[in-house]
This record gives sequence, structure tokens and C-alpha cells, in this order.
Amino acid sequence: MPTTYLSMVNNVLSRLREATVNNVSDTAYSSLIGRLVNDAKREVEEAWDWECLKTSITINTVAAQSEYPVTGAGTRFKLIDQPLNMTSKQQMKYQPYSWFTEYLTLNATPAAGSPENYTFHGTNSSGDIKVLLYPVPDAVIPIRFNVINPEPELVNNTDSTLLPSSPILSLAWAKAIEERGEDGGINVNSQYAVARQALGDAIAMEASRFVNTTWTPA
Repeated sequence: MPTTYLSMVNNVLSRLREATVNNVSDTAYSSLIGRLVNDAKREVEEAWDWECLKTSITINTVAAQSEYPVTGAGTRFKLIDQPLNMTSKQQMKYQPYSWFTEYLTLNATPAAGSPENYTFHGTNSSGDIKVLLYPVPDAVIPIRFNVINPEPELVNNTDSTLLPSSPILSLAWAKAIEERGEDGGINVNSQYAVARQALGDAIAMEASRFVNTTWTPA
């Protein structure tokens, strides 16, 4: 079940023996805890290729256009595999940008057809990464990207995460103890150890569903 931003902030506040709030932004301290919850969420997010973050994004080419934004991907995504040309039913090949300079930019007559090669280059005004395709598409061709796509930062009370809540809460609590400098005898190092264990347990539980998948703690 998704866990809301407000419930996580109040969970951490309760652990710190602070009053809970009706809105994350009610007090300067609850806002700080909100910031720490987001920091913890990002660390947990980046520690593993979580199943809940896996998705597919498809772009549809148009004739004579070689560059496209991967809408909704942002810049933090990871490719699960090579992009798929859904018309030719083939995985595309990565080429460095210098290769595209030679074959696309400096070539007076770039080849047109069904794209077989790709590279990422720059972002658009929405913050989505852009992809270059070659040959230059000559028709509407779906290109599918299977990705690990991180969630947006939590902002509103009801914003939620599909990530496991235990490691996020444990890590946010550790960060709050570190920021405050004490918490009634709870040692910050021991709480970070608890958070690390919670993260390892969550990853191990998910990894158990897949063959030949391991996680090595940093």
C-alpha cells in the first residue's frame, strides 16, 4: 500500500517525541523532517532497481525528424535494456554522440528508414532527456524504452511512494537525530545501522523473487 508524505513525516516526528502535524508545512521543524524524508526516499530509491519503479515509455517518431524527448523520463532513469524498435521488433544499438555527428550532422544526405541506432543528448525545457535516432525515421515508428523511472519528490500531504516505507522512515529518523545532535540516548550510528538493516531486508525480500539477483552493501 502506498505511504503518504504526511504519514511518513508524522511517523518520524512521533519517533522524535515531537507533536504531529496536519500539514507537512505546519512548522519549520515538520518542513525540515519533510526534507529529510525526501532525502531518505531518494537514497532508498537509488539503492536498488525496485520493481515498483519499472515502466515502459514509448515515443512515436515522425518522418524526417531525428531528435525526440523521452517524455516523462526526466534524467534520473536507468535503461533496463536497449530501446526497442516496435516496428522492426529489434533492439537498437547505442552509438556515441561523435558517431551521430559523423553520420547525421556532417552527412549531407543522412539515411532515412527504420531507426537502428540511438544516443542520448541534452534535455528539453521540461527536463526530459532527448534521444537521437538513426537512420532518420521515415514514418510513424514506436520506440519503446523499458526503464527504472524514479518517483517525483514528495511535495503535497497526500503525495505517496510505492517504495518500502521501513527503510525510508529508519533513514529519515537517523538523519533527524544527526541534525538535532541527540535523541534521548539513541545513538545516531546505531540508528543508521538499523536503517541499513531495514534497507537490506527490503532488498533481500524483493531479490528473493528473482533468480541470480544479488545486492552488495556499500
